[in-house]
Amino acid sequence: GTLGPRRTDQFRHRAATVDRMRAAGLDAYPVAAAATPTTPLGALPPCAWEQPTRLSVVGRVRAVRDHGGVVFVRLLEGRDELQVLLDVATIGRRCLDQLTAVVDIGDLLRVDGVTGRSRAGTPSLLADGWRMEAKSLHPVPFRSFDDATARTRQRSTDLLTHPEGIDLLRQRSAVVGSLRRTLTDDGYLEVETPMLHTVHGGATARPFRTFINAYGVDLSLRIAPELHLKRLLVAGLGPVFELGRNFRNEGADATHNPEFTSLEVYRPHADYVTMRRLTERLVKEAARTVHGREALPLPGPDALRTGLDGVELVDVSGPWPVVPVLTAVSEELGQQVSLDTDMDELLRLADAHGVAVRPDMGAGAVIEELYAALVEPRTMRPTFYTDFPVETSPLAHRHRSEPGLAERWDLVVAGMEVGTAYSELTDPLDQRARLTEQSLKAAAGDPEAMEVDEDFLLALELGMPPSGGLGVGVDRLVMLLTNTPIRSILTFPFVRPLTDHRSLSWS
Repeated sequence: GTLGPRRTDQFRHRAATVDRMRAAGLDAYPVAAAATPTTPLGALPPCAWEQPTRLSVVGRVRAVRDHGGVVFVRLLEGRDELQVLLDVATIGRRCLDQLTAVVDIGDLLRVDGVTGRSRAGTPSLLADGWRMEAKSLHPVPFRSFDDATARTRQRSTDLLTHPEGIDLLRQRSAVVGSLRRTLTDDGYLEVETPMLHTVHGGATARPFRTFINAYGVDLSLRIAPELHLKRLLVAGLGPVFELGRNFRNEGADATHNPEFTSLEVYRPHADYVTMRRLTERLVKEAARTVHGREALPLPGPDALRTGLDGVELVDVSGPWPVVPVLTAVSEELGQQVSLDTDMDELLRLADAHGVAVRPDMGAGAVIEELYAALVEPRTMRPTFYTDFPVETSPLAHRHRSEPGLAERWDLVVAGMEVGTAYSELTDPLDQRARLTEQSLKAAAGDPEAMEVDEDFLLALELGMPPSGGLGVGVDRLVMLLTNTPIRSILTFPFVRPLTDHRSLSWS
């Protein structure tokens, strides 16, 4: 037999209806009637039902009730519904019979008519014409589409039957617009840099590998745009930012997705303090866009992300705390630790708290693992954790007064990192040494270690101004603002493909 999904009785019935429509001269999939625009169902004013108003509307058929000479059709568009009344005295017997013969639940229908009320007083569109906009070959399961895997796999049906998903995508768009607006108003230039890299760098992560046939060269999908954006600072472009996709060939969980959207911002003659103030503004403006005020939903460390219903918005308009990483880790451990703490003692503390570390790690790496396990997940209110070990910050400037530390901070809210920033490393000799150290880790089998990027180092050797750099996870920011899991705010979350499409259920 032919490959493809199994065809149900409903599919065969509806496909036969398409054939009948064509035989009768009706188009099941017409081009748009551009000369007569439609009115969104949600835009109908209350006064439209008090005085006759001519309208054209389009919606999904939710229900059809045939009373002989009168047919009622329930149209749905997102959360908005409208009753359409088709009377044989107005629309004619032939037109009415055609509708009842070919229209099924889920069809996309256009109706022209005048606003009014039914005999029962229900606001209705009194139709004098209709047209099929698109025939649905499957019934739309408005009441029963709740299986999580099916919803992810059939995203169009999911959004049709759960319009709150569309609300989240609109909120996501508003957040992205807010970020872009704040930066452009501040004089930042939006740029686009390559997605295909010959050398993977800009972050420690496992890349996706690919190959370009035209040049016979191995490439990787970018894990971060950082090194290209810094080249632009060397070139003198001034403040720049990029909103775009990054790819990391790593696991997916409640806060990670292999492809994700990030915002990276770089400003010459700035440092990590400058970027901290900017980040606080960016997040507060985004909160104002979504919630109308500088407030965030902060449900608690063990609460599930289930949306905003019943969740109190916490005011975050005041200054956000700034806490050194070593101070935060020491407080969680109940004893003072530093980069000078004996290595055996650090390993003992990690073991006592169930934190997995490797024996080849240095003190800085162990301290960062303790921070990630003990501090980050317990931080609910927005907090900047500053001054990380140089060992784990290969692209950040060494701290101007604290040996062994780097001028880097992480912004943590609701138990997850939302952004990170550096006073950028501008010394090309120091940068070469750190990237060489990273490349040795890569050669030893570390799949996340960066490679030496000679083109980037050459640019850095021309002289890069003292600069501040910032990265914000846009997906996580939207998660934070809407209190939802990452898969809810992705337009199409990744799902493992079916090996046999015939197993698809269209019933």
